[in-house]
Amino acid sequence: MTLAIFDLDNTLLAGDSDHAWGQFLIDQGLVDATVVKAANETFYQQYQAGELDIDRYLRFSLSFLANKPLDDLASLHRLFMETVIEPMIAPGTQALLQHHRDQGDTLMIITATNRFVTGPIAEHLGIPNLIACEAELHNGAYTGLPTGIPSYQEGKVVRLQAWLEEHGESLDGAWFYSDSLNDLPLLRLVDNPVAVDPDATLAAEARRQNWPIISLRD
Repeated sequence: MTLAIFDLDNTLLAGDSDHAWGQFLIDQGLVDATVVKAANETFYQQYQAGELDIDRYLRFSLSFLANKPLDDLASLHRLFMETVIEPMIAPGTQALLQHHRDQGDTLMIITATNRFVTGPIAEHLGIPNLIACEAELHNGAYTGLPTGIPSYQEGKVVRLQAWLEEHGESLDGAWFYSDSLNDLPLLRLVDNPVAVDPDATLAAEARRQNWPIISLRD
């Protein structure tokens, strides 16, 4: 089995699903617009700089889910998918995914965004394997707290290695596509790293390492 691993936000998507979810909640009038917008922007800037406190961010981003009926959340997410995420899918995404399917590769998304937001996106894209930050559930409801090791920076490597051990697989010949400096630990680990519409730091490293640089937005 050869793994084709994809970051999600600003890679397969021409935008950030986690940031967009916060804006969606504002647009729906479900959260305090001033407070959430300011926090959303601050955390996003920290992420782009590689300086995000992931536990603090997850507690912020998951807080809306706490104690909400799961059916209500699922209905809200369907609207989010239709109005925000589907138009955000990068134009070249489906062709790239199909290329790896045609090669017989096993597709996976690994993302620092939580599973509530990203699970339906992975399903929509037809990607069967997802490693994401996990939201705690208790008595059939979200608590608003994260659980487990966040799949962020080095945490992506840790979570992926655990998945490989669980499934008896390896990274031999694996591909990893990402836009972000935060994914350098995993990009340096795989045989086939690819920078996709990269930020400045990743673009510079890709040039130094002679990694392919592609765009899915053209």
